Amino acid sequence: MSSVITVGELLERAELEVTAVAGQTGFDRIVTVPRIQKPGLALTGWPEQLHPRRVLVLGGTEVEYLRDHEAGRGLGIETLLASDPACIVVCRGLTPPPELAIAAESRGVPVLVSSLITADFIAAVTSWMSDRLAPSTDMHGVLLDVLGIGVLLLGKSGIGKSETALDLVVRGHRLVADDIVDIRKRPPDTVFGSGSEIIRHHMEIRGLGIINIKDLFGIVSVRDTKKIELVVELREWNENEEYDRLGFDDRFDRILDVAVPAVQLPVRPGGNIATLIEVAARNQLLKLQGTHSARAFRDQLDRAMAAQSDATLDVPMDPVE
Repeated sequence: MSSVITVGELLERAELEVTAVAGQTGFDRIVTVPRIQKPGLALTGWPEQLHPRRVLVLGGTEVEYLRDHEAGRGLGIETLLASDPACIVVCRGLTPPPELAIAAESRGVPVLVSSLITADFIAAVTSWMSDRLAPSTDMHGVLLDVLGIGVLLLGKSGIGKSETALDLVVRGHRLVADDIVDIRKRPPDTVFGSGSEIIRHHMEIRGLGIINIKDLFGIVSVRDTKKIELVVELREWNENEEYDRLGFDDRFDRILDVAVPAVQLPVRPGGNIATLIEVAARNQLLKLQGTHSARAFRDQLDRAMAAQSDATLDVPMDPVE
């Protein structure tokens, strides 16, 4: 995933409602920070608060200031462009001052006009840039929404991830991605997964081929993205391997440096993996609500043993003759 955005990509976002009015030669200029820049005092020649390679946004107040202050207009425009913005966006469909368009054109800095009001444009562009510039990776697996918990199924090829996922979809759960899961980190410490555009809503089932889950089971059987809250690794059963049988200690996998709760499930003939995953999702829901079943059982057992020990100590001893 690229860590930069080009101005040309901004023009392709229909929700931003932008058109270019100057500086078309600068569409390859890059944005590296997902935060916009408002000029503020820079219009009066005070440049300290401006940062390079950001989207510089002018609203109605800024445009009106440049129009009404002829004496300081040139200084304000020069200060804006000296900060080397990625582009300048004028909101509310306003026409930028001709001097701004001419100066930006000479420097190859795109000037865009958006029909959105300033607040709406800032919200839309910041959200998109934050997602676009977020750390990302992809993993081989299956992502599902099981009882509201985002479950990422991992395991070596052929172990039955897609078949298990199909069983869960039949039970009423929702598919997010099969085979390749695109993962993005969102601040402060969450990871979201989605399917690629090409294979979204499709699954490959050995013996059946490629099937479309949305067409087969309806729109309620799929979703486009989901927060990953539990990793389930399917592993071939090995009688010589020791598996967790108590669950006192929580296990975590790290995805994009985010710790995600994880479990390992051994797979053997006759096992009902879909049911186990449903139970794992329910158990994770309980943990999120503050109930840790294994630890609660351990505490109950400790109290029972302590009570039995106290009762034993209270039994009177026979006097020594």
